[in-house]
Amino acid sequence: MLRNLLLIALLFTSLFSSAQDNNPKKNVLNEQSVVRGEDGLVYPYQVWKKLMATGKYGLRDRKTKTESGKPEYVIVELTQSQKIAYFESITKPTPSDVFMLDQVFTGVKVTDMNGQKFDLRNLNGKTLVLNFWFIGGNTGKMLIPQLNDLFDEFKENKNVIFLSICNNDKNQIKDFLKETPFKFNIVDDARNIAEKYNVKRYPTTVVIDKDNQIKFSSVGVSSSTGYWIKKAIEESLVR
Repeated sequence: MLRNLLLIALLFTSLFSSAQDNNPKKNVLNEQSVVRGEDGLVYPYQVWKKLMATGKYGLRDRKTKTESGKPEYVIVELTQSQKIAYFESITKPTPSDVFMLDQVFTGVKVTDMNGQKFDLRNLNGKTLVLNFWFIGGNTGKMLIPQLNDLFDEFKENKNVIFLSICNNDKNQIKDFLKETPFKFNIVDDARNIAEKYNVKRYPTTVVIDKDNQIKFSSVGVSSSTGYWIKKAIEESLVR
């Protein structure tokens, strides 16, 4: 089954890889594809797309066809070993062209919407996960569950900082959070910070190690984004 998952992963990756300022590419797997649960029920496109975006599920060939001859797929929850093989096999998330690997990150002082201050000029041995986003469009929203899972996994580790840079004002963010919880510390009304770093594609996510070096960056959202962020965090912590 794993082999089938990996083959379909190669077809599916581009569905989640584009950032919000790009036109989505034509995909082999799209809203016309027939995807069923293991119980045989057909899943609406928005349902299975959302499940895939969590990074916890994969698709495999069901080896059946519709009456019109379209191939059918089944969505399955991945085991930990399957996740690793699945995400290592597919194309990595698109890297940012403004946060280059091993580039030294030049930080600034910021204050989140709850008044907590952060001095990013010197991380003092901490690893920073920085996410740039805005309210609007589905791409940034689709990444939030993966980011929340990462926060939960590392929240007891005082050497990891999770910081979100949002272009919207505090009231807009508060309204958004009522429907979509986001566990990162959020810097509101922060378009000027995005402009400072020349961020034009959203969401942009960056992992910066304790020496202020960039160890991972991505634009848009992929089902594997959370996996690669976690890997960069873990590698940064052991350096």
